[in-house]
Amino acid sequence: MELIVALAVGVLTAAAIYLILRLRTFPVVLGTAMLSYAVNVFLFATGRLAINQPPVLLAEGPYSDPLPQALVLTAIVIAFGMTAVVVMLALGAYLESGTDEIDMTDETKGDRT
Repeated sequence: MELIVALAVGVLTAAAIYLILRLRTFPVVLGTAMLSYAVNVFLFATGRLAINQPPVLLAEGPYSDPLPQALVLTAIVIAFGMTAVVVMLALGAYLESGTDEIDMTDETKGDRT
């Protein structure tokens, strides 16, 4: 079970980094969202992967830690809201410029006197 979760986090992170390094706006937005999902899965896995166990502390026996579950739930809500804001900013930039390319050149270098 831990191997599957570790592979899922690794694949999500690799795909997210690939998308973030592209010079287009919407793949960068998707990459950051995917990276937040990878972090959420990692945080969820830190709470011990115990199947059919209660999320409370008992005197004996395995349990599932409730703190990472609460952190992941909060992170999902915040990430959804921030993704919506960034999508609206990217859509506004696309409508203003007519393209979703990210320009990495410094145009102000020659204008300084």
